[in-house]
Amino acid sequence: MKTPCYIEPLSGTLYPLDQPRWCSDDRKPLMVTTLRGISRDEIDRSERSLWRYRAALPVDIASPISMGEGCTPLVQKEWGELRPYFKLEWFNPTASFKDRGTTVMLSFIRQLGVNAVLEDSSGNGGASVAAYGAAGGMKIKILAPASTSPMKIAQVRAYGADIQLVEGPREESEAEAIRQSSETFYSSHNWQPFFLEGTKSLAYEMWEDFGYSAPDNVVVPVGAGSNLLGCYLGFKELLAAGQIARMPKLFASQPLNCSPLDASFTAGVDTPVAREVRKTIAEGTAIKSPLRLRQMVAVLKETGGGTVAVPEEGIVAGLKKLAITGLFPEPTSASAAAALDELARRGAIRPNERTVVVITGTGIKAASLITELLG
Repeated sequence: MKTPCYIEPLSGTLYPLDQPRWCSDDRKPLMVTTLRGISRDEIDRSERSLWRYRAALPVDIASPISMGEGCTPLVQKEWGELRPYFKLEWFNPTASFKDRGTTVMLSFIRQLGVNAVLEDSSGNGGASVAAYGAAGGMKIKILAPASTSPMKIAQVRAYGADIQLVEGPREESEAEAIRQSSETFYSSHNWQPFFLEGTKSLAYEMWEDFGYSAPDNVVVPVGAGSNLLGCYLGFKELLAAGQIARMPKLFASQPLNCSPLDASFTAGVDTPVAREVRKTIAEGTAIKSPLRLRQMVAVLKETGGGTVAVPEEGIVAGLKKLAITGLFPEPTSASAAAALDELARRGAIRPNERTVVVITGTGIKAASLITELLG
């Protein structure tokens, strides 16, 4: 098998993994070249974290920065005629799925000798990088929108990271981070490909939890797409390794108020489509120009999945419906639960199928907002 490299998907340009890098020379997002996947015998069962799947990574990471991330609960609930499983990612150390990508990304970057990084985030990503940076003895600076919820800002500050609040939409934080990247390495969860190498552990966990088989459907709230693409990478590797018989259908939920992936997918194109962007309570997915739009559209088409754009009142309804089952998600995650009803109405998801909904973060981080929403 060829040595794994970074690859710029559109041009095919390759770059070695042993040099710190967050983008191509012409500032395009990168991926890692195709990997072989692993078998059940390669799971490190002595590890009670996502590092049990370390054999699936492109390089050996000798000293991971780990706090027990991964191995999150998969809880089945009644949902009308459906019986979906909810993957509760708030059981990760910083209470969101972002820890999956962060543990691999920062562990790898630190192994290359980088000890100070920049990150831009609307909340959960920044909290995760701040926490793992603290655990790994790294210096962290987070750039976040000034509108970020106070609980998430407080969490970042508690870990000892520097934080700079940036006025304007989410994209301004990224632009400012890129401007500062000439001074400090830009370890962005949206740009750095090793973040996806961490989020693909979601697929490996579902495979193991379901007795080494794949679910029929996976529904994911999508902003930049790291969970969607991570699930695709993991299941694709398992398929290549002969560990599953078929790919699950992957579905993306987005708030209607900021739904660029849904706009492009429903138009049948993989380029941006004009659609009004408005403020949404699902702040974690409020990314109007996702870097990997073309790849996300391709993933949805290849797996036979699709998109759902959920109006604000639908997100609130989904949150309420989850809460009365005993689950308390942040609004961003509630959009994925709300999408279930629409997907069932379309016949895209059927009662006799095994469906997983990824709940990316906890409502505790948005407690004041949820108090207002629920009265």
